[in-house]
Amino acid sequence: MQDIITVDNLVVVYPDGTRAVDGISFSVKEGEFFGFLGPNGAGKSTTIKTLTTLLRKTSGRVSVAGYDLDKSAGEIRSVIGVLNQEAILDVDLTGRENLHLQGRMQQLHGRVLEERVNELLKLVQLEDVAKKPAGRYSGGMRKRLDLASALIHKPKLLFLDEPTTGLDTQSRTAIWDYLEKLNKEEGITIFLTTQYLEEADRLCRELSIIDHGKLIASGSPSDLKGALGGDTITLTLKDGTNASLRSKTKEILKTIQEVTNVVDSDSGVIAYAKNAGQIIADVVTLLDRNNIRLAFLNISSPTLDDVFLRQTGRRIRSEELGRKETEPFLY
Repeated sequence: MQDIITVDNLVVVYPDGTRAVDGISFSVKEGEFFGFLGPNGAGKSTTIKTLTTLLRKTSGRVSVAGYDLDKSAGEIRSVIGVLNQEAILDVDLTGRENLHLQGRMQQLHGRVLEERVNELLKLVQLEDVAKKPAGRYSGGMRKRLDLASALIHKPKLLFLDEPTTGLDTQSRTAIWDYLEKLNKEEGITIFLTTQYLEEADRLCRELSIIDHGKLIASGSPSDLKGALGGDTITLTLKDGTNASLRSKTKEILKTIQEVTNVVDSDSGVIAYAKNAGQIIADVVTLLDRNNIRLAFLNISSPTLDDVFLRQTGRRIRSEELGRKETEPFLY
């Protein structure tokens, strides 16, 4: 497969001197579901705004769908669809009218436009409320309508900037289902920025992890997690704030042959080990002999958050996680 996005040493510096994107390079293949994972302020939105011609880059080379970003911004806009964090809709227009408006802006008219609108309303399951004003839609319904708007002109490449932020679990899952269908059945290349670990793990075949404007890891979710070298053992110490105690715990764990790596956590340490379940008794016994008391111990399979922790020394945190739906529901 050919690359549909190529980014070479991209730098974006804001007028106040903030280096939001700091020399990143990556590529996305045609037909791929590609994820850009990182915490708030990592540089995700800046990158996607640059690739979609909404923000001028400082330096570097970017090619989108075969077009040079500096020379062919108009051509790029004609072959991409963009779904932002906030739905961009006219709340006074009905769902159908919003799609008609977007279609006319993309030079679609008559029967071709009407058929496309009907097709999209069915895709996002809004046929029954198509004649209702968008202002009376729930947050999840607005997001689905916004997704349909981004697809009105059948783009080759769809950019999604944290598309499920603020949605309840049911709405988020529904959006995931639509996106998987678009990628697998329609062959649309999808570029997704997200801070949701589960979202990146479920949807993306390839991803890059960004932090403070720099790429820190790239690969498939399974390869990135596999590189950690085993299961995750989280050990919460009774005196987890004691730095010297955490350091001593790490040195002890490193003497165990099956342990491949040990890192600090907020209240203890995290160890990565092969066949973790078989060595837990040895871990507890060894720590007890050295007068290190545990408050909690847990074994789990590695996650993308563990990958981020391994690379940066901290976890991906999101204030949006657990946020409840606050948008008005259709009445």
